[in-house]
Amino acid sequence: MQKYNTLSISLTDLPDIVNQLHQPIKNLSGKGNTDLLNTGVKVGIVGARKFTPYGREVTADIASTLARAGVTIVSGLALGVDSIAHKACVDAGGKTIAVLPSGIDKIYPVNHYQLGQQILEKDGLLISEYASDHLPMKHDFIERNRIIAALSDVLVVTEAAVASGSLHTAGFALELGITVMAVPGNITSPYSAGCNQLIQNGAYPILSPQNILDHLGITTKNKLAYLPENEVEALILQNIGANPTNTQQLIESTDLSTSELQTHLTLLEIKG
Repeated sequence: MQKYNTLSISLTDLPDIVNQLHQPIKNLSGKGNTDLLNTGVKVGIVGARKFTPYGREVTADIASTLARAGVTIVSGLALGVDSIAHKACVDAGGKTIAVLPSGIDKIYPVNHYQLGQQILEKDGLLISEYASDHLPMKHDFIERNRIIAALSDVLVVTEAAVASGSLHTAGFALELGITVMAVPGNITSPYSAGCNQLIQNGAYPILSPQNILDHLGITTKNKLAYLPENEVEALILQNIGANPTNTQQLIESTDLSTSELQTHLTLLEIKG
């Protein structure tokens, strides 16, 4: 099994919005593709540890659809919705960031070690603000949630009770001005009560994964049909959009050289 080195992450490499957190990040370390922190579109997907078949289905559908569209999934590698989202993203060939409540060498829960390895093998990223051998305390989970929120362009809650820690994540997102979206559920189900409450209080309801893509401005069918194989392909597809775009516009919007752009456009055409 491949060994991944632990990297110290400069706080200047994080999105600017991270600086608005009331509890600043002092140190951050990671394993994997640290470029994911400041490139591409990122959607946080969170929810309860206890879930229903409905929660599993909608979480997997949303995560895999977004992954195929080139969106990076951010979550906490926890039991329940978090791990479902990470796994669906990995299975769809996408990239995902797992924010740990533990040290980078002490994956929690322990039985998610293999999932953590799969994330790394798919060019994803594991990050933590704690010492490498840190075992999580109760308050670490809430602290972890603020980082998930700050890294997300949109935060999605797929299934959660009113006491779910994922509602803390939604609260952090709202404080930072980040859009919160939630999946509505059966009004008699305690597992959906938190999501229904978020929608009642103004969160955007999700009736299909396309609602999230529309909000992000990702509407091209080609993006859903083809998963970018590298960062350059992802950059090009993000800048093509739904309208016709000429080469000069792409050069200006991507900062790629003419030869590099033409090479990757030719490869994308060959791949269909």
